[in-house]
Amino acid sequence: MQSIPCVLMRGGTSRGPVFLANHLPSDIALRDELLLNVMGSGHELEIDGIGGGSPQTSKVAIVSTSDHPDADVDYLFVQVMVTQRRVDTAPNCGNMLCAVGPFAIEHGLVNASAPVTRVRIRNLNTNTLVDSEVQTPKGKVRYEGDTSIDGVPGSAAPIKLTFLDASGAKTGKLLPTGNVRDCFDGVEVTCIDMAMPMVLMHAEALGKTGYETPDELDADTALLERLERIRLQAGAAMGLGDVSQMVIPKPVLLAPPRKGGTLSTRYFMPHNCHRSIAATGAIGLASACALPGSVAFDIAPITGAALVRLEHPGGEIEVSLAPGEDAQPHNMQASLIRTARRLFAGDVYVPQALRGTPRKN
Repeated sequence: MQSIPCVLMRGGTSRGPVFLANHLPSDIALRDELLLNVMGSGHELEIDGIGGGSPQTSKVAIVSTSDHPDADVDYLFVQVMVTQRRVDTAPNCGNMLCAVGPFAIEHGLVNASAPVTRVRIRNLNTNTLVDSEVQTPKGKVRYEGDTSIDGVPGSAAPIKLTFLDASGAKTGKLLPTGNVRDCFDGVEVTCIDMAMPMVLMHAEALGKTGYETPDELDADTALLERLERIRLQAGAAMGLGDVSQMVIPKPVLLAPPRKGGTLSTRYFMPHNCHRSIAATGAIGLASACALPGSVAFDIAPITGAALVRLEHPGGEIEVSLAPGEDAQPHNMQASLIRTARRLFAGDVYVPQALRGTPRKN
């Protein structure tokens, strides 16, 4: 067996190992097979790896220095499937993104300043830029603090993420179908690509309230089958082709808020309901509220700068929207506060044959 250094981190409401790119094989196929082995993919408990048996805890971040003039580091997100032995690198993950700034600082990829260090991140999955503001009093990353986020127990130091060019992150268009509304399987939807390609629909259009628990929704096989039919049709219309083996676009059920927020959400990953919500999904949903004619605008119309509070099964998440210079939706900038925690650092072990040739950068 061969050892590979990594740091297990919680980023927002997700968890997974973070690697330096030069510690992994340069061959992509070999790298992916190695990550499947590391996480224990192919078993519902990921019993033979360090994955947590859930899509939220079967994620990987790969970090390296960047040659982009507006970025300090590059970040590749890898979603490792739990029961299927495959990975998906199509989407970004804004929760694991929270871990990238602290990791980059602690590994010397970015020089720390005090009291806050700005880490400029290029996400390689979507070729978009995000600013991460990490608390670094006395030039050291601080994880402890008083900031709480729903879906995570306790509190930690805040990390502010600002998505600078999230519109068309994967498809190149805010509205990939060219329409603000489409109809698939008899359901009106809005297909939007703002940080994350998503298919938004009213929960009531599928016979749901939008307030069901994730377990209740996951147990509804008829609902899941219908969501998949809609997702497959939407994926083709969005220019993504056959998305049956992809985790994008994400289906999202919307309902009026009932706890004082802006919008109630049930976000799918895409075949299980998220226990809270993806950070990238929150960016897209908040932006959809500022898009006249969208299904989100029906419930929660937003104009100008605003604080959007999205209710989810674990509580709520706040997104700050700021209009671009021309006040067009595709130029919208969005920020949110997340937290991260370094859980342990050490080595993971893989069979000798999977080690391959490390990257040079």
